Amino acid sequence: MLTVNKHMPQGGGLAAVLVRRAATLELDWDMRQKSRFAAQDSTGRDLAVVLARGTVLRGGDVLVAEDGSLVAVRAAAQAVLRVTADTPLGLLRAAYHLGNRHIPVEVTPGHLHLENDPVLHDMLLRLGARVELVDAPFEPEAGAYGGGHRHGHDASFAEDQALAQSVYALHDHGHGHGHAHPHDHSHGHEHGHGHEHGHGHGHAHGHSHDHSGCCGHSHDHPHG
Repeated sequence: MLTVNKHMPQGGGLAAVLVRRAATLELDWDMRQKSRFAAQDSTGRDLAVVLARGTVLRGGDVLVAEDGSLVAVRAAAQAVLRVTADTPLGLLRAAYHLGNRHIPVEVTPGHLHLENDPVLHDMLLRLGARVELVDAPFEPEAGAYGGGHRHGHDASFAEDQALAQSVYALHDHGHGHGHAHPHDHSHGHEHGHGHEHGHGHGHAHGHSHDHSGCCGHSHDHPHG
């Protein structure tokens, strides 16, 4: 098995003739989001693809094998929902609602593509869009999802939220000693203050009870 361990996005400036002569590797969107997988190229060679974690392959990218040979990546056709509308505004509305669900979407001037999802299919129909299931290469927008790796609108939101929480927790922990100390100090101070405030609030709320105990002492003192 031949190891492939170098990634050149969109060919990295290689001469077009070299890319045309290279073996090809057709991969659907799920496979192109993996950094480690086994595959077979157009010449029948068995490949062990080992790339940097988080690598997302796009159609037009080139991989380099350990023997120096090139493998051109092609986006394989797969089942996707093609969304169209009667007006640009209608398509814009569909894109907006899909974006709210944090799913990978391919955007073109005339249509949107997304992975087949019956829930989203029904939602888009309710918005007045036209939806059809087609086989086509899928190249969703990059950036918002760190490559766009998400499955399902609910699951993706949970993943985004969990990621945000983990980053926040790491940041909070990473503030390390400096943040922890003021927090502890502040907490202790606030606790005391909160207690005093609570006492004051309790004093105001139950004035006769608290005032009686305190004032009773003061009142007895003058009489003594």
